[in-house]
Amino acid sequence: MADLALKVTGLSKSYGNKVVLDNLSFTAAMNDFSVICGKPGNGKSVLVRTIMGLEPVDAGQIIVRGQDVAKASAGERNIGYVPQSFALYPHYSVQENIEYPLVLAKATDATKKEAVERVADLLRIKDLLGKKPEQLSGGQKQRVAIARGLAKATDVYVLDDPLVGLDFKLRERLIDDLRKTQEELKVSFVYMTSDPLEALSLARTVMILAQGKIVQQDSLDVVYDTPNSVASMNSLGFPEANIFPGELSGTTFTSILGSTKVKMDSASSNVVAGIRPEGFVIGSGSTSAKVGLMENLGSEFAVYFEVKDQNFVTVISRTDNDSLAKLKSKTVSVSYKPEALVLFDATSGMRVGQGVSDV
Repeated sequence: MADLALKVTGLSKSYGNKVVLDNLSFTAAMNDFSVICGKPGNGKSVLVRTIMGLEPVDAGQIIVRGQDVAKASAGERNIGYVPQSFALYPHYSVQENIEYPLVLAKATDATKKEAVERVADLLRIKDLLGKKPEQLSGGQKQRVAIARGLAKATDVYVLDDPLVGLDFKLRERLIDDLRKTQEELKVSFVYMTSDPLEALSLARTVMILAQGKIVQQDSLDVVYDTPNSVASMNSLGFPEANIFPGELSGTTFTSILGSTKVKMDSASSNVVAGIRPEGFVIGSGSTSAKVGLMENLGSEFAVYFEVKDQNFVTVISRTDNDSLAKLKSKTVSVSYKPEALVLFDATSGMRVGQGVSDV
């Protein structure tokens, strides 16, 4: 078993009759970048607050390096915290802002000095230590906020969507900074986000949060390639996966996109299908599609199309001149790679099978 920095078991939290965290469990290994990814409204903020000790839990354990801290105060939990907002004190210098959590912990001057030097070097803000927040750019403020969260020397850090609201280029730079920082510190980062692109950019381990539970935890590649549920398929990837109905007869799945052979892992009488955008092939097959919006994503286009009043999206590389030329007619044939099709039980949302290529 990997050396665990954080283990959450059976965590539950309700507000009146509303269950927000429902027997939630996950683990975070040392020297790993774990990303908890879920759509808004699935309990991410409450999960952060309960882990950090800002709200009590109804049940469950929060084990930090072998010690259950579920009933400990926030100050007694050996967890570093990077909040969503900058929350810098305007009358303090950058150095004083970084030192502030250590002042509250009554750290020695030597400890504060070492911590400031360490994080300022990691995040390249040494030249900012004497400045006030009003003198900083948005990106510099966020680096200071991250540095303050990392100033506490510990084994596990919780980062609550710290890049939200920043522009694309700035987020890209800070994503690179966060990756390098975690690799240098060799600690456990548990990063919360509702942005699938951040999850894809940062994670080595992904946990999918849906309806108050972690529904899948595995390496990034495994979760992306073999989602175990509709929630998992929808939460990771951009644009979102295509989810649509169809009928299963034996080992054949039929929908408005045609029929394909499937391999069933478990029985289900009522299924829905999922195909990621890259699973489609433009200009192939007998299904006719009406082309709609083409969204420029930079290196590729998101192409939205309609088949018999059902909407779908695919992605096409901007260097795929053949496919792009076919789209100009606004009506194209479309098919999908059989192995890109994933079947889910329509009631539970859990994976039950996958398409297979005809042999």
